[in-house]
Amino acid sequence: MLVYPSALDLSTSHLRFLTAQLAAHRAGRGTRWRRLPAGRQALLVLAHLRCGHTYAQLAAGFKVGHSTVYRYVAEAVELLAALAPELAAAVKAAQGKAFVILDGTLLPIDRIAADRPFYSGKHRKHGMNVQVLTDPHGRLLWASPALPRAVHDIKAARTHGIINALSDADLACWADKGYQGAGGSVRVPFRGRHNNLSAGQQAVNVAHARIRALGEQAMATLKTWRLLRKLRCSTTRITGVVQAVLTLHLNCSK
Repeated sequence: MLVYPSALDLSTSHLRFLTAQLAAHRAGRGTRWRRLPAGRQALLVLAHLRCGHTYAQLAAGFKVGHSTVYRYVAEAVELLAALAPELAAAVKAAQGKAFVILDGTLLPIDRIAADRPFYSGKHRKHGMNVQVLTDPHGRLLWASPALPRAVHDIKAARTHGIINALSDADLACWADKGYQGAGGSVRVPFRGRHNNLSAGQQAVNVAHARIRALGEQAMATLKTWRLLRKLRCSTTRITGVVQAVLTLHLNCSK
């Protein structure tokens, strides 16, 4: 395998934050020696999350074994995921804002045609459903655990308790037509073809779409972590990866 120098489009704050978490974890466990120091482990994990490099590529680049890469990534993802905010904390932090935006996104996964629960007819591919809350400026606030993509957005929102949490906090929420019938404080556009709606309804839908478009910035933020563009790991590990990315974004992108 050929090896060449590369670069990550991340700030040093990401490296410092993850290095500090790993160093504290090692100190707490009383670890005496590792193949790589905490800083190099952090760099390895960031390369995996940001660029989607495989374990084999990372093993060659950092001159460690394949199993060592797996352990290092799993350890860091678990640490970061544990720091991700819960829904209740995210809603409480958003109560001072005018509203939030709710949307769902598809995280493509590597699955065969037989895995029907993970198949999205809308996107014509296999994937996992992740619900995302953003503030009025499109900044990421919270990301849900991942569910099979066959679960529709409104069912996913109810499964995670998002609608009830927003209603209890009396927090206005803008969402797309996939959340029709959600009720509570969730506001959705009028149904029907644009030319079949009244002038007033058309104006409301246009304004609604402009607001929701800001939420797409959060989706784009998630997808800048290229591992999330094509996940090849077990579906049971995807939630941890999403939460790890959320933690890095919230703590290092201020």
